[in-house]
Amino acid sequence: MDSIRRYLAFVKPYRWQIIATIIIGIIKFSIPLAIPILIKYVVDDIVQNPDLVADEKIHKLMFIMGLMLIIFVILRPPVEYYRQYFAQWTSNKILFDLRDAMYQHIQKLSFKYYTNTRAGEIISRIINDVEQTKTFVVTGLMNLWLDIATIIIAIILMFSMSVKLTIVSILLFPLYAFSIRYFFGNLRSLTRVRSQALAEVQSYLHERVQGMPVIKSFAIEEHEQAQFNKQNNNFLVKALKHTSWNAKSFSVVNTITDIAPLIVIAYSAYLVIQGNLSLGTMMAFFAYIDKLYSPLRRLVNSSTTITQSFASMDRVFEFMDEKYDIVDAPDAIEAAQVKGDISFEAVSFSYNEGEEMVLKDINIHVKKGETIALVGMSGGGKSTFVSLIPRFFDVTKGKILLDGVDIRQYKVQSLRDKIGVVFQDNILFSESVRENILLGKPDATDEEVIRAAKAARAHEFILHLAEGYETKVGERGVKLSGGQKQRIAIARVFLKNPPILIFDEATSALDLESEHLIQESLEQLAKDRTTFIVAHRLSTITHANRIVLMEHGRIVEVGTHDELMAKKGNYYKLFQVQQLEHKKAEAN
Repeated sequence: MDSIRRYLAFVKPYRWQIIATIIIGIIKFSIPLAIPILIKYVVDDIVQNPDLVADEKIHKLMFIMGLMLIIFVILRPPVEYYRQYFAQWTSNKILFDLRDAMYQHIQKLSFKYYTNTRAGEIISRIINDVEQTKTFVVTGLMNLWLDIATIIIAIILMFSMSVKLTIVSILLFPLYAFSIRYFFGNLRSLTRVRSQALAEVQSYLHERVQGMPVIKSFAIEEHEQAQFNKQNNNFLVKALKHTSWNAKSFSVVNTITDIAPLIVIAYSAYLVIQGNLSLGTMMAFFAYIDKLYSPLRRLVNSSTTITQSFASMDRVFEFMDEKYDIVDAPDAIEAAQVKGDISFEAVSFSYNEGEEMVLKDINIHVKKGETIALVGMSGGGKSTFVSLIPRFFDVTKGKILLDGVDIRQYKVQSLRDKIGVVFQDNILFSESVRENILLGKPDATDEEVIRAAKAARAHEFILHLAEGYETKVGERGVKLSGGQKQRIAIARVFLKNPPILIFDEATSALDLESEHLIQESLEQLAKDRTTFIVAHRLSTITHANRIVLMEHGRIVEVGTHDELMAKKGNYYKLFQVQQLEHKKAEAN
């Protein structure tokens, strides 16, 4: 019930549109309720009226049918159009607002959440589950009331013709209500399990479609087919269990709605034979039985999708309840004029509570405009170190100061606005080159974009693309080389023009020519900015003001390249090994 209450908060702004749709719908559904009365009138007052001659009967018949034709041909079509249009307009607006809120939510979720959750699962909730809730709006909030109104109006009209026959007609209502409550009460949990299984299939597919080059390169199509079959079969089992219970529900409830008309036919025919009921009234009751039980059948047919809506609501709000790891302090301030003076004071960090510390008692002061290179073997904590500065994660112990203020006292968005990050694997969106560069500053002019591209040594290759700056780069920049992607990523940081820079192995996966071009770009970008460089190739960071060697989450050595080489410690050994490997590679 909590999910429904929270969902209704999204419905509330459109309550008058829903009420208007229901009123229009009642008019639309009330019009066909005139047909049984028409049947009674035609049979009793025209066809079987002994006081009228044939011509009078035809004249009356033509008049009443002409009136009905005006109602059904001229009045009813626009009523039907506006009922459908407003119902869809309102439901789609509610879904728009809900997805909008969910997208805001996913942008606030931390890196930790995304490392533990598959993208397909998130997409399934925002697309599939939100779409499923539409049935609750259209059927549960609109059609339900229309069907109830239709039943009430039909019963009132039936009572006006025969009280006894009406009571017989609704005799099975309590049994019908009990069946609905019993069978469809259990469908919600089964539907939720089925939805989760479907989301798992979607997540698996999303990962495998992205990783198709890996599957093909290792020629493991048969293995992957078997793995997919496991996921697919899991969904099949859950779907069949859901279908089995659903089929039982339909068979019982529809049997009840089928028996009711038989009882009415038998009893009304008995009354006609006894002379206690006119033939026209009997025929009108046959027609009203359909008007009475058709809404009930619609409710039965909609019960599955309404139940699916409830299960989907549960999944939507379960997702919306995911807590934010990184939040603004109540008294957080804007990071307005940032100089770039950064201090790590006794900083320790672990990704999850109770796990071993990835960083251990880190102390370092970085002055404004300094370039600090972080080096060491993989797993030493270098990338974790730099990810703490923009608060992708928060420190477990200690604190990080920016211009003398704990970074947790700054508003997160304003802090990150002052930091430019270039990753090893930069993600480009499937839009144009220009739009990807504009991520650095969405309101930048074309001149600023070109200036940033030139600074990043990207302008020339962009001009040689099929459509220049308007060239679509494909999903994750698939149409570009690694070096080209990196230069576009650097261009957007040039455009952002932040006082603090982080280069997380920005050149390690590139060939030497691309690395040389990008190295020039990075050095130009780093001028007069506080810069952190995580590097694998030590030859690329000899220019740094200080080099920090990290091992097992601790700072082992700090100094300039010359100082560390003279010291002949671990940095010296690592540098010598890389130089030897480089010479061997050149010899080959």
